Amino acid sequence: MPYMLISTQIRLESGPTNVGDEFSDPAVMSYLGARKTTMLGNNFSEYHVDDPPRLVLDKLEKIGFRVLSMTGVGQTLVWCLHKETD
Repeated sequence: MPYMLISTQIRLESGPTNVGDEFSDPAVMSYLGARKTTMLGNNFSEYHVDDPPRLVLDKLEKIGFRVLSMTGVGQTLVWCLHKETD
C-alpha cells in the first residue's frame, strides 16, 4: 500500500494521531505501535497512536514514506504520504 493518510484534531497536536483504517498495512501499523479501535456507532475501525503527528511523520520517513500534501479540514489536520514501490 503505497499511500497513507494520517490525521489529528487541531487542539490535539500533541497526540493522539489517527494513522490508518481497517485496511491499512498491518506491518506498518505494528511498526508505529498503533492500536486498532472501533468507536461506538461506527461500522469501521481505525488505527491510533499516542504520538504527536511530528513523531509519526519522522517514523514513516525512516521506512520510505514522503509527505505529498497537508491540509486542514474543519478542525482536523491531514497529511497524505506516499512510499515508492520496488
